[in-house]
Amino acid sequence: MDKWTRTTAGLATAAAGLLLTTASVVFVSSDASAGTPAHGDSAAVAPGAASYGRAAPSGTTLRALARKAGIRVGTAVNSDALAGEAPYAQKVADEFSSVTPENVMKWDTVEPARGTYDFTQADQLVAFAKAHGQLVRGHNLLWHNQLPSWLTSGDFSAAELRDILHQHITAEVAHFKGEIWQWDVVNEAFNDDGTLRDDLWLDKLGPGYVADAFRWAHAADPKAVLFINDYNIEGVNAKSTALYDLVKGLRAEGVPVQGVGIQGHLDVKYPAPHDIADNMARFDALGVQTAITEADVRMTLPADATDVEAQDEAYQTLLQGCLLTRHCTDFTVWGFTDKYSWVPGVFTGEGQANIFDENYRPKSAYTALGQDLRLAGGR
Repeated sequence: MDKWTRTTAGLATAAAGLLLTTASVVFVSSDASAGTPAHGDSAAVAPGAASYGRAAPSGTTLRALARKAGIRVGTAVNSDALAGEAPYAQKVADEFSSVTPENVMKWDTVEPARGTYDFTQADQLVAFAKAHGQLVRGHNLLWHNQLPSWLTSGDFSAAELRDILHQHITAEVAHFKGEIWQWDVVNEAFNDDGTLRDDLWLDKLGPGYVADAFRWAHAADPKAVLFINDYNIEGVNAKSTALYDLVKGLRAEGVPVQGVGIQGHLDVKYPAPHDIADNMARFDALGVQTAITEADVRMTLPADATDVEAQDEAYQTLLQGCLLTRHCTDFTVWGFTDKYSWVPGVFTGEGQANIFDENYRPKSAYTALGQDLRLAGGR
């Protein structure tokens, strides 16, 4: 059993104005601790975990500081960069204690033709993680996006589509059984107004598809921790409340929803979500884990000093929300370097959203995160 102690004495920063006052909170990373799911879930098991921190050469890396603070710090990984660029791979190994595949576990990659699976790139990432003492977040099993054309263009009946979904989830989770720490089972199921997204899954299968997906994933790997993951749910709002109500209802029915992933894609043009700790606390009270799963903070270019300060504040707000939440297990950035950021390709005129620049130099946001981790770890 891998136990960490989260020492949370005196974390206070000018940017976010949050104070961690709980001293010496015991954080259990490989057992279903008090308040975690009560459905026989093994909610905090960390399958495939190697010796924590063996790849990090310095006590000042994010992964080393996070260990002292009682959480894991992770990054989404671009598999092409990991395979082809040594400085990128070195940063992934040194700075992070968990990894999330950006694309290589999504449906269009792993099942490009019906019933034909290709786990080659995903297996390579899992092997890298094992070699560097890291855990793997599986991302994702069910989404409305990045689906193969055979699926989106097929005229399947509801029964056929349900069987396809069942087979896909079972095949992927079973392939990685014992190697995935957390799975994002259902990704981005809600609209911002709190209604369920009207996509292929809802249209053909109805709202019951969410519960089915979690049951099938749990059957394929009972020890993996199963998350529902979404964006724009950092604070208390219509979307996060609808998700809260769904998770509460599903758990009351015995559905193994064990975690809530708060993505954390922010923009400095909007206020940082300073009610994030209140929001995460209500999920904590349900007995589920939480995590910041895809943090980045974009800005309009060219950026000025005010933008940079706002970016630092936003990153710290997300991290401090996790540190203030007893069963928040990890803080993951969605890519760590601006060199491979998805933001410029989606948000015209925006960028510089990550904690390292294009030349792998740490930015002030990196320093700010390290400061909060250091304080939370009692150093």
